[in-house]
Formats: sequence, C-alpha cells, structure tokens
Amino acid sequence: MGLEERIAERSKELAEKWAVLILGTYPPETQAVWKENRERFSNPVGHAILKASSELIPLLLAWNDAEAVAGALTQLVKIRAVQDFAPSQALSFVFLFKKLLRQEFLKELSAQGSLEELLAFETRVDNLAVIAFDLYVAARDQVQRMRVEEVKRAHVNIVRRANLMASDVTARKAE
Repeated sequence: MGLEERIAERSKELAEKWAVLILGTYPPETQAVWKENRERFSNPVGHAILKASSELIPLLLAWNDAEAVAGALTQLVKIRAVQDFAPSQALSFVFLFKKLLRQEFLKELSAQGSLEELLAFETRVDNLAVIAFDLYVAARDQVQRMRVEEVKRAHVNIVRRANLMASDVTARKAE
C-alpha cells in the first residue's frame, strides 16, 4: 500500500491530529477553550480549523482542483490574517501537515525504502503553502482597505460635526 492510500485510509485521524497541531499555535488558554468546544457558533475558529484540515487532506490526495483547494483554505487563512500573527506564523499551519506526515510515516517509509513517496507528497504541501500565501496577502490587503475606509468615514463624520458646530455658533452670533 502506497503513501497516498495510507493517508486516505487515515484521513479523519490525520485531520484531527493536524487540527490539534494548528491549535497548538495559539496561546495555552486559547487552546484549552478551543480544544474542548468544537461547536460551530460558540467556537467558530476551532470549527474552521477542523473543517479546513478535514477538507484539505482529500484535496491534497486528489490534487486536481486548485480552486477547491483555495476554497478549503480561504476561511482559515482569513481568520489567521486578522489575528495577531506574523505572516510566517499565520501560514505555519500548512507546514505542520508536513511535520505530521513525517511523524506518522517517516520510519515506515524509510524501512521500506520509499522515502521518495513522502518527498513527492510534500511537494503538494509546499504548493498548498504557495496558494495559502496568495490568499493571505489578499486577505491582509482587504483588511488594510477596510481600515482606510473606516478612517475616511470617521474623518467625514468629524468634519460634518465640526461644520454643524460652526454653523450653530455663527447662527447664535447673528441673533
């Protein structure tokens, strides 16, 4: 049985382990809350992590639909783009999958002399990181545009209020 078949066979277990590794990138108190609660509405980040990891493994195995891969990555990348992470930390979750693959399959594949299978599959994970990077940059750009628009709206409101106050003052002088 090849590496891809082993991954497919254990995809649910691997998705869970990958989600735990991703959760490990958060502070300990946050991890404790998110690991306990997987409810979609009370823990949207934990849910998004598990959903993304569960969807990405089959897509990595098939590796024939870049749009589906991007779709599975989008929510998690957007979440991490607005959190207080450096870009390298925000996208490190992709490489945690490589770490997991090595933990789970390296000894077995090494004993069989099949390390090239692992290296070939890791190339897909590297390509996943490139897709995640593009999504991350787009998400950060959107956040910055939203911040600029918010400053513009605040400025307009300040000017509007200042003009109203000025007209009130001049109206009283005229009386």
